[in-house]
Amino acid sequence: MSTILLDGEKMDVSEGRTLGSVLPHHPPGCCVGIIRPSTQEQAKTGSLALSTTSGEISIEFSAGDADFLESVEIIQKLILHWGDRYAAAFGPFPSLLRPSRKPHLYERGDVILGCGGYEPARSYLIFSKSRHSADHGAEEDGGIIGKVISGRAVLDRWSAGDRILKIEPIVSWADTSRSFTTTDMSLVLEDGMQIVTRVNVTAQGYTTDHITTEAAGSVEHMLLALQNGRFTIGTSTSTYILDPRLSGTPDIETEYRHPRREGTVTVRTHGKLQGGIYIYRDDVPSSLVHSVVGQVVHGIELVKLAKEQDILAISVLPPRIDLLGLPLIKAKEIAIERGISLTIDTDEGQRIVVSQEPGNTLDVLREKTVSVTTAPLEKVIDIRLFDEKAPVSCDIFRRITGLKEHDAGMITVFFKFDDVVLFKSPIPPGVKINPENTPVDEAPAASLAMTNDSRKGSGLVGVRLSANKEFGPTSEPFEGTNIIGYVIDTEKLNKVKEKENVYFREVKQ
Repeated sequence: MSTILLDGEKMDVSEGRTLGSVLPHHPPGCCVGIIRPSTQEQAKTGSLALSTTSGEISIEFSAGDADFLESVEIIQKLILHWGDRYAAAFGPFPSLLRPSRKPHLYERGDVILGCGGYEPARSYLIFSKSRHSADHGAEEDGGIIGKVISGRAVLDRWSAGDRILKIEPIVSWADTSRSFTTTDMSLVLEDGMQIVTRVNVTAQGYTTDHITTEAAGSVEHMLLALQNGRFTIGTSTSTYILDPRLSGTPDIETEYRHPRREGTVTVRTHGKLQGGIYIYRDDVPSSLVHSVVGQVVHGIELVKLAKEQDILAISVLPPRIDLLGLPLIKAKEIAIERGISLTIDTDEGQRIVVSQEPGNTLDVLREKTVSVTTAPLEKVIDIRLFDEKAPVSCDIFRRITGLKEHDAGMITVFFKFDDVVLFKSPIPPGVKINPENTPVDEAPAASLAMTNDSRKGSGLVGVRLSANKEFGPTSEPFEGTNIIGYVIDTEKLNKVKEKENVYFREVKQ
């Protein structure tokens, strides 16, 4: 018999057992972390984290150059003594440096050991805020002992009264032999092997007995991004792993800024990767463009072992509460399960939930109540989208209707004639709709389409109930038509009226 550790629990297994035999229900395609015996240790990285009254910075030092900062007494002396547009100096404190009495060229982020009046007893830890040349009373080589590697914006915030509060070595978890991730369920288990199958995350502001909503909006985005139970790694660095699937999502606020410690989960709120979900492998300072949304409570080893293109099984507490698109009877069941009071606009006939208030899970759980607006089933039209054939156009359609965030989306009827129904589509400025999945010989009946940028009516959405060999569903020539899916409930379109809101519900294959 062999003993393994499966997600922290000891398990006795017979010789020759495979990974698949102990994980019969592991999600297909998701990797697990394998840690062989005696492969974990902690290693100093050569970097220090400095907590200051205006924020945190990380500094990478050359070997031995930061030894003087390990003194217990020095932390009391690291007060901002002077600062200008070029540099900021903390001190004074005694050192053994030998000032060279000549200027040197410094770059932004350089950390310098210098002194005032060429007296080593009045030494300073100097941070270069911009490229400049100066005599800082440093040694012959310029006295550069390190480089700020994160938190450079803090340098510009320092002012009179600021001080360094804490200096800590940055310690990393190091793999010293053959630990790895795998999806190979035929792997033979070994005695002492640790297996980490999943990552568990607790949302910012959530505990079983207390809920705060300082990050409710950005937490909701995380719950949406990870609600399928998978974290798909698009980028893997020494500091973080990134799931970029919802990159490009607009209107995400930086709600909760905080230092990003090991296991912190954030959502990027600005920039090209806005909407991406990050999990940190190492400690870095807070950021103006990251909102903290959660903390890993199990599976940090898997986070650290994972590589690009790996898919991790992940679960987040609390599960998302999104009732849109659900039959009202199902929404009632969920409300009972989650201990929430449900207020309904009307309960007559078969109805589908088309909006809820509050919209964020943490707000609902804190208030313990949610109000829903419903629509009769005949006003909710089921559709299927062609992600493989028109991925960009389908993504745009989901964003403008709300199907990106919910199981039900809304769009307004613009014009109706013959067998064609056209819908208003508020395409945001700058969004490009390139030709994609254009018809060749015929636009099939019940096709759902979007006009591409080759025509003046770019962004218009339409459905044509019958097949046509000349024009697409938006009444444009084929070259201007992107077929994005088809309507299942075509009979319901016969009853819609101009200026009326229509609700779409996506049916997954």
